[in-house]
Amino acid sequence: MLTKEKNDLICKTGPGTPMGNLFRCYWVPALLAEELPAPDCPPVRVQLMSEYLVAFRDSDGQYGLIDEFCAHRCVSLWFGRTEDKGIRCPYHGWKYDITGQCTDVPSESPEYAKNIKLKSYPLVEKGGVLWTYMGAPENQPPLPEYEACTVPKEQSFFSKRLQESNWLQALEGGIDSSHVSFLHSHNLETDPLFKGAKGNEYNLSDLKPVFEVEDYQGGLVVGARRNAEDEQYYWRITPWLMPFFTMVPPRGDHPVHGHFWVPIDDKTCWAWSFDYKSNRALTDVEREAMEEGHGIHCAYTPGTYIPRANRENDYLMNRKAQKEGSTYSGIEGIAIQDSSLQESMASIDPETGERVAWGGVCDRSFEMLAPTDRGIMLARRKIFSAIEAFEKNGEIPQGVDPEHHKVRSVSILLSKEEKFIEGADEALRVKEGEPHTSV
Repeated sequence: MLTKEKNDLICKTGPGTPMGNLFRCYWVPALLAEELPAPDCPPVRVQLMSEYLVAFRDSDGQYGLIDEFCAHRCVSLWFGRTEDKGIRCPYHGWKYDITGQCTDVPSESPEYAKNIKLKSYPLVEKGGVLWTYMGAPENQPPLPEYEACTVPKEQSFFSKRLQESNWLQALEGGIDSSHVSFLHSHNLETDPLFKGAKGNEYNLSDLKPVFEVEDYQGGLVVGARRNAEDEQYYWRITPWLMPFFTMVPPRGDHPVHGHFWVPIDDKTCWAWSFDYKSNRALTDVEREAMEEGHGIHCAYTPGTYIPRANRENDYLMNRKAQKEGSTYSGIEGIAIQDSSLQESMASIDPETGERVAWGGVCDRSFEMLAPTDRGIMLARRKIFSAIEAFEKNGEIPQGVDPEHHKVRSVSILLSKEEKFIEGADEALRVKEGEPHTSV
């Protein structure tokens, strides 16, 4: 359990909050590159860590991420005209470039515009994702080096979906491996991006995994151990990188999955999902399955990144399927199975401080963690330590260094005498062009 004070400390990420300051040490995914497909295309609203921003692409194709609101009368620049190397407010014609600098105030002299500048952040494309850094410019780190972003374009796939919960409960779902044998058990046998792997048999035959957690550069590695044949254990090893990255252990030759959990505000987050293969292109069948919402992806409401199955329609719950056992929860799709439960967690109303059924921020003062939650416990502890070190001493946290990003998830069979961190040491390291270690 966490006290309200501790819970607020780790959950709230707005400007000036300790956790918000920590998040702003990192490059975070802001948009899919497809959302700004061409120079002078329509702008896009962006909300990250309770900041309201607008992204646009100027006439030269450069990306800009600036304060959403015009300095004149606070009109949203989402209504703006992208033209002639900038974005122009339609109210009175004030114009801004990608750095937020005002370049034209039609009703005033040219000198007037020079003193007007909106807040802006860098916006850089890598791996089909537009990344931003929202911290102190003097601390800006090199661009991220997550393997999914560095493989050739034909080897990776990214999606995102809106999740109506605080970022932390989404992240903790990504760290937790024990629920797979229950919540996702149906999908192990039917999902085209999961089925057929030998490891699925171990998941379904041993419902009491033993967890071991080790420190690793950038965060933790969480090993879930299940019984296998021939005096071996089946290990599923999940890396968690500070503060928001998790990677799902692979299954057979299927693509490898992972997530970034990025706060929109304190009650909602973006659940970024990726698949990739380190040694080959994704097949047409695999890519089509991802686009249709299989694996860890989901189907969207047309024209949005809002899941088609969501809270408003009870996630298309099918009680008959739940009762008959064709799905464990009655909800289809791994992504929505996760989001439905994470969004449903008993929460704290931010205005009254009272416990409510839905509210976005889980009330952890009532939780009873079990031994299988050891990864979650240690991740929280590491985050709290990083907040304190950064607030008191300006110590840059783990996971900022791009070298920390060069880690893989692993599924592997090891002898019962072997320590997983030693037996999987080589498999955890990125080796360009070589396949993941998988069962």
